[in-house]
Amino acid sequence: MPYDTLAIEDHGPVRRILLARPEQRNAQSQQMLDELMAALDDAQRDDAVRVVVLGGRGAHFSAGHDLKQAQAERANFTVEERWAYEELRYFDYSLRIWDFPKPTIAQVQGACVAGGFMIANMCDLVVAGESAFFSDPVGHTLGAAATEVLIHPWVMGARKAKEMLFTGGKIDAREAQAIGMVNRVVADEELPDAALAMAQQIAKAPPFGLRLIKRSINRSLDAQGLRTALQAHFDTHQLSHLSEGFLTARDRGLASAIQKNTNVKTEKAA
Repeated sequence: MPYDTLAIEDHGPVRRILLARPEQRNAQSQQMLDELMAALDDAQRDDAVRVVVLGGRGAHFSAGHDLKQAQAERANFTVEERWAYEELRYFDYSLRIWDFPKPTIAQVQGACVAGGFMIANMCDLVVAGESAFFSDPVGHTLGAAATEVLIHPWVMGARKAKEMLFTGGKIDAREAQAIGMVNRVVADEELPDAALAMAQQIAKAPPFGLRLIKRSINRSLDAQGLRTALQAHFDTHQLSHLSEGFLTARDRGLASAIQKNTNVKTEKAA
């Protein structure tokens, strides 16, 4: 099916799904998130697809959720409306990437911020260009309790997660690799080929065995409490929407809650 906010590429057994709003730094609109789930469903049904690469067109992977749309459409949501919207499009959609039965690789360059950080780290593996940086500044910009899915301590360790969230700072691709959040770092111009090469190597393995390996590793994390912890944080995140900090940011205008990070505007709708 055609998509307005995504670009789809097939490379033999590998399907590359690209967020395709480069002029908006691939800010994730409601349409983009809905289309992404439809594209993943299509890739899951297609037996010819063995591995999915998730990337972004242009200079950035994703600067987060589309705050301009949030300001226009959801700034005055009730608690119940916001909960329902975010449970589906932010929490459930993210977990669908985590549970996707085929191997997934995030192909990351430039900004990977807030909502971008969230979906990239739902993927099984991360290949980053040297320009990539990772950040979740919404505790500072929106007074919110991080993003809706607190995958952070599971992929970068508790202390590093606290540092990034407490300070509103960022880590670059090399540091992300050093702490184990990123698998490989390559020059930006080599990134698409490097991600594709990794995916094609993975695709050589029998798909059923890969599915079982992924399920077993994810279950190992579930046994340590990952899914329960993510669910508990989602509830906490919803509480933060009633905080003075968030209400002040909302009244100023969600679209103004932008932190400049190496001259890149980052966007996140809480």
